[in-house]
Amino acid sequence: MKKVLLGILVVIILIQFIRPEKNDSNDKTSDITTVMEVPDNVNQIIKTSCLDCHSNTTMYPWYSEIAPVSWYLAQHVNEGKEHLNFSEWAAYNKDQKNHILKDLKEELEDHEMPLKSYLILHKDAKMTKKQYETVLNWVKTIPSE
Repeated sequence: MKKVLLGILVVIILIQFIRPEKNDSNDKTSDITTVMEVPDNVNQIIKTSCLDCHSNTTMYPWYSEIAPVSWYLAQHVNEGKEHLNFSEWAAYNKDQKNHILKDLKEELEDHEMPLKSYLILHKDAKMTKKQYETVLNWVKTIPSE
């Protein structure tokens, strides 16, 4: 039994050295704010509720330093950025932008984002009905290209 516990402890220690890449670029050249006006109230909601998973600047909690949680978070952020990355908005082509806007409207109308699993530990990211409406109304003003 001691050997099994020691083996588990060694594995737990060793996996700490397998670190995913951090999502912490400060490059704002393709950020959505470089190509369109984002009202302050909308920008604040996006910053609080969206940017950790949908930008190149994730604010990592302390537990993100512990494997395998760090792996899960990295995968989650990468997946979120595949759907929408506010830091890369200017680099999207017309079809990508139109597809993202369509999906974003649906997500906001259905209150699908932020994910419930994210809200468990990030209570401040929970959006009120008014906040959903505010962001949705702003998204509807973005012209299709």
